[in-house]
Amino acid sequence: MSEAGDGDPAREDWQATFEQAMNAELTPRRAEQRRVAEALRLVIERAVATAAPPEVLAQIAQEIEEVAAALEGYPQGTLYEGFAEPANAPSPRAFFDHSPFMGAAHPMAPPMELSPEDGRIVGRVRFGTAYEGPPGCVHGGFIAAIFDELLGLTQSISGKPGMTARLTVSYRSPTPLHTDLRLEGELVAVEGRKIFTVGRCFRGDVLTAEAEGLFISIDMASYERLHVARDAASRGAR
Repeated sequence: MSEAGDGDPAREDWQATFEQAMNAELTPRRAEQRRVAEALRLVIERAVATAAPPEVLAQIAQEIEEVAAALEGYPQGTLYEGFAEPANAPSPRAFFDHSPFMGAAHPMAPPMELSPEDGRIVGRVRFGTAYEGPPGCVHGGFIAAIFDELLGLTQSISGKPGMTARLTVSYRSPTPLHTDLRLEGELVAVEGRKIFTVGRCFRGDVLTAEAEGLFISIDMASYERLHVARDAASRGAR
């Protein structure tokens, strides 16, 4: 088992690619996609536990149905599902924007903010009411999901990213809603195709959860086959 240290060319190449993607110019269309996603997040947050009367809900439902109908007439593309899987996506900026966890253009995303720092991945996230499990706390399934995203990005530091093979989450204390949470991910070691990572989630200085992730590196040919199969399935579903 070997550790990936600073000065590793693969790590340096990955960080350069990441920074280039995150600093890419935001096109007018992408800016509006982000605006749509933020508006949808607000609708979900305010609708999930609203006490609005039936007649108001009926009007809102009709208006949302009209919006959905307006979008139906346009072609539907395919999205990447999260950094834990296609960590070497050919269009990084679009990939990040459409991630269901850190995507500013994805209405399901909280969204998370992640970036490299001193050989690690650090970030923050804040969950609203729509993500509630126990009263006032984030649902454990969402916590596991953000670790998959966090460690999926972390394993990419190795320069030969892959797919999640195992994710083990330990819940240490309740993770509150409407609170800024701090995230940390570290690349522990690489053994052949196996990439080992660890991650932590904090509320202030309090550890709320931690995780260990094992990823298996895949070659780009295998990754491309996944794309071809997914695109074919998407065309068949339309």
